[in-house]
Amino acid sequence: MWVSGLRLTDFRSYEHAELTLSPGVTTLVGANGQGKTNVVEAVGYASTLGSHRVSSDAPLVRAGAERAVISVQIVRHDRQALIELEINPGRSNRARINRGTATRARDVLGILRTVVFAPEDLSLVKGDPSDRRRFLDELIIQRAPRLQGVKSDYDRILKQRNALLKSAGQARRIDPVEVGRTLEVWDEQLATVGGELCAERVALVRDMQPWLVAAYALIAGGGEAVSSADVRVAYASAVPGSEEFGGDRTAWRQGLLDAVAARRRDELDRGITLVGPHRDELELTIGPHPAKGYASHGESWSLALALRLAAFDVLTEDGDEPVLILDDVFAELDALRRRRLGERIASASQVLLTAAVPEDVPPTLAGARFLVTRGTVTPA
Repeated sequence: MWVSGLRLTDFRSYEHAELTLSPGVTTLVGANGQGKTNVVEAVGYASTLGSHRVSSDAPLVRAGAERAVISVQIVRHDRQALIELEINPGRSNRARINRGTATRARDVLGILRTVVFAPEDLSLVKGDPSDRRRFLDELIIQRAPRLQGVKSDYDRILKQRNALLKSAGQARRIDPVEVGRTLEVWDEQLATVGGELCAERVALVRDMQPWLVAAYALIAGGGEAVSSADVRVAYASAVPGSEEFGGDRTAWRQGLLDAVAARRRDELDRGITLVGPHRDELELTIGPHPAKGYASHGESWSLALALRLAAFDVLTEDGDEPVLILDDVFAELDALRRRRLGERIASASQVLLTAAVPEDVPPTLAGARFLVTRGTVTPA
């Protein structure tokens, strides 16, 4: 899988930009603030419908414009596909596939797969649990795009259940029986949808573990022996006994039902749902200690990079090697890690890089280059 063409209209700093791309390595070189990251951000957005830099769509639209358009031409299994995304802040985004009738934006999920590594990824190790949950959910949706609907359903159920819990103090005094019955309905939905989400996350973490060990060994250990005792990723949930559930949706559903029933009084007192995938954690461990709070800066960078490389390997193992995007990463790595990373990714089907200066990119990643200056992209 690779991107053969990219066209941007009113996206970020670009009123209009058009690039023709090829397999192998492509590097966009330019000083900070010139717009090189905007280009690779657009490719990542076409894959996940999200930015690796911001949480909302409004900053993606050029100042003064009403909407932004991203068009991506993709080659997959010798077949071509065209994705056109229209970003409308405050309104529903729209999409077209192969110039067909406009459809929901989420219908493009699964056509293009990408893995993006950027300086912001340090939050995967040092940041809040929500950053790690987002990492898991974006990856399970790339593996199975239908899970976007499951995630959206869970968010809706959680929002409505929380609203009921928040108002339940007054409602309980009026008719506690009716409140209890209504909560039971939402409990069933939360457990069913949340159980599927948890099961998929656990299956992903299980599949990632050996790839994470191998990637960390290469980046941090220079290929020396590293085991699951040295670096480990695990899914942690507040549901009692969940470490035994694995990817069993039925077990997760029953476990969530039991857990919310056990926490009913606490939830009513606090007015919020205290158990579910929205409160779970992806635990990262180096040696005997959790990575967060214990890992050095270099170890944290190596682990964050290993997580992205493990994601790349998991998606490749599923049958479609994704486009690998590294946004201004090499400047953050020492010379040894640069060389090891370059050797690891040089054979990927397509790698898109950004760099402030060409010298940041290791020689093993020679390929096509574009110069980015004041929002203008030209072949080097």
